[in-house]
Amino acid sequence: MPVDEDSAQARLEQALFEMKKVIVGQEQLLERVLVALLTGGHLLIEGVPGLAKTKTVATLARVLGGTDARIQFTPDLVPSDLIGTRIYRTDGKGFDTEKGPVFCNLLLADEINRAPAKVQSALLEVMQERQVTIGKDTFAVPDPFLVLATMNPIESEGTYPLPEAQVDRFMMKVLVDYPTPREELEVVRRSLVPADEVEQVMGVDELHRFQAAATRVFVDQSVAEYAVSLVNATRHPEQIGLGHLTAFVDYGASPRASLSLVHGARSLALLRGRSYALPHDVADLAPDVLRHRLVLSYQALAEGVAADRIVETVLQAVAQPRIDLARATAVPA
Repeated sequence: MPVDEDSAQARLEQALFEMKKVIVGQEQLLERVLVALLTGGHLLIEGVPGLAKTKTVATLARVLGGTDARIQFTPDLVPSDLIGTRIYRTDGKGFDTEKGPVFCNLLLADEINRAPAKVQSALLEVMQERQVTIGKDTFAVPDPFLVLATMNPIESEGTYPLPEAQVDRFMMKVLVDYPTPREELEVVRRSLVPADEVEQVMGVDELHRFQAAATRVFVDQSVAEYAVSLVNATRHPEQIGLGHLTAFVDYGASPRASLSLVHGARSLALLRGRSYALPHDVADLAPDVLRHRLVLSYQALAEGVAADRIVETVLQAVAQPRIDLARATAVPA
């Protein structure tokens, strides 16, 4: 049954309302989680401990009626702890497959950079292929499947940096900051009284309909061209008069960035009750989509030039197109 943008927005706002019964503040994080869920992408979340990252996943699972799991990544973790393993039966009837915690709708990979490369590679297959190989058998993970991986920015000892190829698999990297004093006071106030009950407001089947509705959101060709121009500017900043940035960027964003910007803009437009994406939607998502895809040079690291500063400069340099919706044209198939 088709879903129009007004009903989708109303239901998704209801889901946000339920989540805000538990999560104080973090408006951008909650919005980006829903964008990723509608788009079918994954999130990399960077923030200090205690900012409700784990609670966000558990609450979203209750709101959607899905399943969730949390894996604490540690240096002694092995791939079988993540995806599962084969167990020999003592009755001589061969092996049974014991599935791992990745078989859920919402997976929280806590401190993902604390696990060695083998474990990171195992998670990479699940994220990209939506399936797991155990022995000779392949098993599909539930649909929808969303990975929210966290990293702690204040502690790097004993960590394994994520390879650029794996970081690129994440649709967005969201930075979670401390709450404001007012928000923190509300957190304390809520801790003194019984917690509100979170209700399930939609099911997995309904979410699938919303995902389908997001794919029907109109994308004007100029919106797609704007997204590609932003990504291309990270690779060739000299082409838009930002030659001074070439010394700071070794490699710009990959084509996955353009895809994430356009498809994410669709989902964001649906969340905002529109049947069409605007350049503003692309610009809103650009920092989260691009910041982790830029490979900075040693000069940038030495001078303290952050990826966010480069993205902000690019956003200011690339003008947003003006769209006449009466004459808008879709992206050619």
